[in-house]
Amino acid sequence: MALPDFLHLYRELIATPSISSLDPKLSQSNRAVIEHLASWCEELGFACEIKPLSTDADKFNLIAKRGHGSGGLMLAGHTDTVPFDQGRWSMDPFTLSERDNKLFGLGSIDMKGFFAFVLNAIAELDASKQQQPLIILATADEETTMAGAQEVAKYPDLKPARCVIGEPTDMTPVFTHKGHMTSAVRIVGKSGHSSDPERGINAIEVMHLVIQKLLVLKEDLKNKYLIEHFAIPYPTLNFGHIHGGDNANRICGCCELQLDMRPLPGLSIVELQAMLLAATQDITARYPGCVEVIDMHDPIPAFAGTTDSALVQLAQKISQQPAIAVNYCTEAPFIQQLGCETIVMGPGSINQAHQPDEFLAMDRIAPSQRIIKELIQQSCW
Repeated sequence: MALPDFLHLYRELIATPSISSLDPKLSQSNRAVIEHLASWCEELGFACEIKPLSTDADKFNLIAKRGHGSGGLMLAGHTDTVPFDQGRWSMDPFTLSERDNKLFGLGSIDMKGFFAFVLNAIAELDASKQQQPLIILATADEETTMAGAQEVAKYPDLKPARCVIGEPTDMTPVFTHKGHMTSAVRIVGKSGHSSDPERGINAIEVMHLVIQKLLVLKEDLKNKYLIEHFAIPYPTLNFGHIHGGDNANRICGCCELQLDMRPLPGLSIVELQAMLLAATQDITARYPGCVEVIDMHDPIPAFAGTTDSALVQLAQKISQQPAIAVNYCTEAPFIQQLGCETIVMGPGSINQAHQPDEFLAMDRIAPSQRIIKELIQQSCW
């Protein structure tokens, strides 16, 4: 049985929902996508292993390998997508739609479509001339916890020499990126009647004091840390969501602020967590037992690569694009723990990621296919 053509692969991937979300009502298994990929990989002579996550038996990673031993190239991507805004899509997000020289669909560039490029490129190469191992890695839950990639980092027998993670970079190699930490500051005060404020502890007022301290931390991060490779060259701190209280005539008993921090390479998660706790220390001492700082998910460390690695040099040569640093984060810091040279480089623009009517520009298909095929050929043939 021959491998389906490129657009058929693309269509099947888009048509198979695999949303990951921290909301259990929205989150879906990625099993069907994994099984599609495994079937297609087996058609190309790959040995496939489907691994359920230890943290969620309904989510799966796939390791497909052709060739023996360590070394070679791994092509990696995640099989999940973000949820979609039903009212904002102008078409069915699970039907690959062609319009205005674009291919629309949820996951078209972030990032199920990458697997269609990879499989198409491999199918066009003569398998009998392959010299080094070739691995396809498909992971679960990148869009939420990155649990799939975190488990991959612990696979003892997975030892590629190189890895390309196909997130949408418009085929520009990415050699480093920031991390991601989402935290909540929760204030539990003491509610009561608003006519006698002194009898309670108003959580909104305490949060006001916390925010003042966090704004100082935000400026300290901006002024003390700098890597010029990044368009935003300092670690960022963003207040994303705040809620508290239930009625104007009650002393607010609980208030929570959710914030996002993006560390630079060289600034560890442990250091950043310590800074956050230190910023709230005075207020914690003033209001014992009232202030709690919580990680909302496992923090993602920054990815620190170098422009002088052999893989970066090869990617720059083939793409004719200099390697860059980006502010978003990927699975790269976990994959890098396998000991392989790692870059982020894939079809599609990050500007379309997580957007209604997500699309791949069709005029980018041929050049992206050429680059991916050449990366594989020069690494394994």
